[in-house]
Amino acid sequence: MSNKIPMTVFGHKQLKAELDRLKKVERYKIIEEIETARAHGDLSENAEYHAAKEAQSFNEGRIQELQGKLSNAEIIDPSKLSGDRVLFGATVTLFDFTDDVEKVYEIVGDDEADIQAKKLSYASPIARAIMGKEVGEEVKIKTPGGTREVEIVAVRFPENC
Repeated sequence: MSNKIPMTVFGHKQLKAELDRLKKVERYKIIEEIETARAHGDLSENAEYHAAKEAQSFNEGRIQELQGKLSNAEIIDPSKLSGDRVLFGATVTLFDFTDDVEKVYEIVGDDEADIQAKKLSYASPIARAIMGKEVGEEVKIKTPGGTREVEIVAVRFPENC
């Protein structure tokens, strides 16, 4: 099984920007906070020191997490894709028979997912159920809220990222 983590070009840029900020800005800000707290004396009862050390631990952990994701990234440029089949990076229009309403979602990586922005993780129940399906197909989707029945109305890919 592959350890590759699929992400869009945009998602990759976002993670790189966060990593750069954590390494070049937050890391040094936290070091300054630790030095300032150390200057206050007794470290055993110094809440500022302990808070800064905890922030440092969290920051370094996130840096390691991002470095791992970026090193295993499989960057997929949806603008280079086309067709009527639901693939990673596609924007999909679904007709939900359960609610009698049309819904539009973009299939993205885990770190890009944002249900408010209509961006679904490729690993979500909806995305998993429709991946590989074509326009016109009806699909039953098992979700935590129950089974939904949808039809794939349209599949679009961005023209450029």
